[in-house]
Amino acid sequence: MGAFLDKPQTEKQSSNGAGNGLRFAVSTMQGWRVDMEDAHVTLPCLSGIMKAWSFFAVFDGHAGPRASKYCASHLLTQIISVPPFSSSRSRQELRSGELSSEAVVRGIQRGFLQVDADLREALTDGGKSSTWMDHSGTTAVTLLVSPRHLYFVNCGDSRAVLYRDGEPYLVTEDHKPNNPQERQRIESAGSSVLIHRVNGALAVSRALGDFDYKNVDGKAPTEQPVSPEPEVYALERSPADDFAILACDGIWDVMSNEELGAFVHTRLQSLSSLESICEQLLDTCLQKVGSKKIILKKKSSMLGVTVLMRSISTVLTTNLKSFWKGFDTH
Repeated sequence: MGAFLDKPQTEKQSSNGAGNGLRFAVSTMQGWRVDMEDAHVTLPCLSGIMKAWSFFAVFDGHAGPRASKYCASHLLTQIISVPPFSSSRSRQELRSGELSSEAVVRGIQRGFLQVDADLREALTDGGKSSTWMDHSGTTAVTLLVSPRHLYFVNCGDSRAVLYRDGEPYLVTEDHKPNNPQERQRIESAGSSVLIHRVNGALAVSRALGDFDYKNVDGKAPTEQPVSPEPEVYALERSPADDFAILACDGIWDVMSNEELGAFVHTRLQSLSSLESICEQLLDTCLQKVGSKKIILKKKSSMLGVTVLMRSISTVLTTNLKSFWKGFDTH
């Protein structure tokens, strides 16, 4: 049986909530995997001076759950504990909502690198062991929401998509070894890309953890065969923002950005429960895996978070306007 079950585990763990004018739902399903290695974070309202901010994240773990669980517990804390978030001046700007997007991006990048360094210590028993306690790693795709901006962050092949007026507006880039920029870094660090994998083994070119691929002497963390450096996308919020979806590759492998957006839009018109929509999404993806006879390496667990940025009535009204526009003869 190896790393996969004879039959998929279809029981779901789902939840929903609201805060700061946002509604969210999350659903996770083990699927064909022997163990559930994914983790997530849903915080519609942060605390203290960042109470007007929100944070959502999906961590798609591999080779064990420890890296994904660690990052789910520590990534946000690490981001807001490093400059510029931690300086007294920045804290005043956070309170007033005037912290620049450039400063936020720098803080996110530093937080990712620091949590990766901390994870290395955690996996070697605080640096006391010369060998890894395990070989786990995880992708990370996150959404940090401020009163004025959206910050989509990706490290690995999970993906986030922002939908505006019913269409994909922003799509994070999947970090795959075959991408020219990723391949160049991998080969410059003395590794190779074989069968679309780092050294023929790892299917992602950026990740947190995976320290077997981060030991090249003379190379900085961001120059290693597998890099913990995130890609950050900062954009101003818009009244046209409909919803965002953060999901692991088990979902994106079987549904395109457009298909997934249409799936959610259609159901928003008839269902008030985001949680039900997320669960239907997982069932649909699992069915597609079976119908397409996707090979075992793609039979992964599934985890998705949907963040609704406009009320259902507003989304429905927008859809109807678009519908009737097609009949406008003037």
